[in-house]
Amino acid sequence: MSEERMVTVLVAVHAPDDEAAAVTVLGAQPQVTVARRCAELSELLAAAEAGAGTAAVVSGDLPGLDREAVARLRGAGLRVVAIEDPTAPAERLAGLGCDVVVAGGDAENLVAGVRGDAPEAAEPAVLAPDLGGRSGTIIAVWGPAGSPGRTTTAIELAAALAGIGAAAPRRSGLLRRHRPAPRPHGADTVLLADADTYASSVTSRLGLLDDAPGLAAAARAAGRGVLDVVTLARHSPVVLPGVRVLTGITRASRWPELPATSLDMVFQRCRELASWTVVDCGPVLEADELLMYDTRAPQRNGATLSALQAADIVVVVGGADPVGLQRLVRGLEDLRDVAVPVSAARLVVVNRLRDAAVGRRAESQVRDALARYAGVDDVHVVPDDPSGLDAALLAGRVLAECAPGSPARAAFVGLAGRVRELVPVAV
Repeated sequence: MSEERMVTVLVAVHAPDDEAAAVTVLGAQPQVTVARRCAELSELLAAAEAGAGTAAVVSGDLPGLDREAVARLRGAGLRVVAIEDPTAPAERLAGLGCDVVVAGGDAENLVAGVRGDAPEAAEPAVLAPDLGGRSGTIIAVWGPAGSPGRTTTAIELAAALAGIGAAAPRRSGLLRRHRPAPRPHGADTVLLADADTYASSVTSRLGLLDDAPGLAAAARAAGRGVLDVVTLARHSPVVLPGVRVLTGITRASRWPELPATSLDMVFQRCRELASWTVVDCGPVLEADELLMYDTRAPQRNGATLSALQAADIVVVVGGADPVGLQRLVRGLEDLRDVAVPVSAARLVVVNRLRDAAVGRRAESQVRDALARYAGVDDVHVVPDDPSGLDAALLAGRVLAECAPGSPARAAFVGLAGRVRELVPVAV
């Protein structure tokens, strides 16, 4: 760092003696100024967002310090230097996204940290399953509002990727708890995550009795910097053969429990746990909730935007009827203009194709309409199968278990094949 550049530091250290030591050390350095001593996290965030500093020194035991708070500090342009203690070891602080982690009493590295001369904190290595030489692939299943079949597509795609192909014996009752089953030989491990903050339905669609949302629990662990592969696996039990499920929020009002800053880490850990992660996303893409507030506020659509940004493949689902196709065309435009960078490959799926809603030669008409109005020449069509899908819904199962001969199931298996073609094979 250039000697002429002044470093302005905000200090928020919980223990008074440690705070005094940090202020004394930093205040004695040339070109370093302690601009403010903050008594609590809210004061630190306010000062950071007001542009009062270029670096922040925080203690690991500062109440409220989590991944969201660190993201706000970094978003305000501050370098975050954390001081570890027994309650907040270096691994946890690195997991929060801090730039530098130093030991208590290490004055030399503290100074180097605020100056930007210390090496950045590296997240701890975790023991992950062998995924064949590559990290797992994330697939975001998104579609416009109007129930085009996002959840059904996500569930059936996950089942197809896991290689589920044999009907399971029937069990009595509509609702059941997790039904662990042996993984099909040679199949990949799949993680199905419900990130819909408007109408989460994977739990009810699979007939699960769980009240605790697994994704929210994983997000809380990520927010505290303690999410590892073992913790993620504990929150995502095996529900179908080879398929783990991170259940969604049980009520729409709980959407603040899924902050994007935490889900970014959750999806990173998903890559380490499973070969494929299929994320059922909500329909809304707007990121302008902040305009309605004078201060920073959580974003309800942050979960969907986080999934889209993390995705390697985005499966865009639309309904095969005049209204659904119009929404799909507009949705594809919205996806192109989304506020976060989405570099993923895209597969367009037209769901529930039927002559009764489109007319004769329904598939040809759908393909022509999307080519003309959306510039989409490659469309994957899923035929309507009310009897098979109703049987799956009633039993809380997938088509492979209760309607293996379903034409819709064959289309979803074909979709899984298309997805595999888009993923390069590791050397």
